[in-house]
Amino acid sequence: MEADFEKMLDLMEFSFRYFEEAMPSKPKLVDMPFGEVYRFKEKDIYQVLIQKLARLQSTVRAAYVLLQNGYVQEQAMLHRVIDETNEDIVFLVFAETNDTIAPLHERYLSAFWEEEFDGSGDPIKSEQKREMIPRKKIRAFIANVEGMAIDPSRGIELSRTISKVYSGFIHGASPHIMESYGGNPPHFHTQGMLGTPRIEQHRRDLWNYMYRSFVSHIFVAKALGEEKLVEILTKNKEQFESNAGKQY
Repeated sequence: MEADFEKMLDLMEFSFRYFEEAMPSKPKLVDMPFGEVYRFKEKDIYQVLIQKLARLQSTVRAAYVLLQNGYVQEQAMLHRVIDETNEDIVFLVFAETNDTIAPLHERYLSAFWEEEFDGSGDPIKSEQKREMIPRKKIRAFIANVEGMAIDPSRGIELSRTISKVYSGFIHGASPHIMESYGGNPPHFHTQGMLGTPRIEQHRRDLWNYMYRSFVSHIFVAKALGEEKLVEILTKNKEQFESNAGKQY
């Protein structure tokens, strides 16, 4: 499984650098009240997708590092971030592939580009008013566009349930914390869980998150019309499925 993890990461990195190099314009240094920072000028969906892929890859790699060192509860916290980032990417890709930016996309993009502080640069006086788009609305949009074989409402509920499960790791619910308790004699594992059955469970779980992140790169390649890259990634995707005994 680790060999496939490494290959997925390599292919995602290759794809990302290809997308990054193909950007018609790069971020520029701009002066802000709090100093010089890099910013995109055009603020289009392409640039949002690049940033989301950067966040996605970094988070998937971090989850893998945590697994390798036995910190599976912390790995599970990152799975929630990976879930939502993948949803964001699919949500935005649909705006490109359907050639329609819905009002929900416009609200999402407005919130995405909003600066943390106003022109004063004063974190005390600044009134950050970034809108938080309800996650259920993004999931509903995706489900409706995909035209799921199952009832879209059921698909939305499934996504919500998975998200709720991982929220327990983030917010420290007792059932989730107690997964770190065990051994002989039983004790709380505060330095990782290498050597416990939890490692294999979370390794299998990471495959799902790694795979879905890989598929997001295919979505972006498709949206950008990079058919050759889509072909290469899809061929590898099918091999990863076969290696894991899955067929989607």
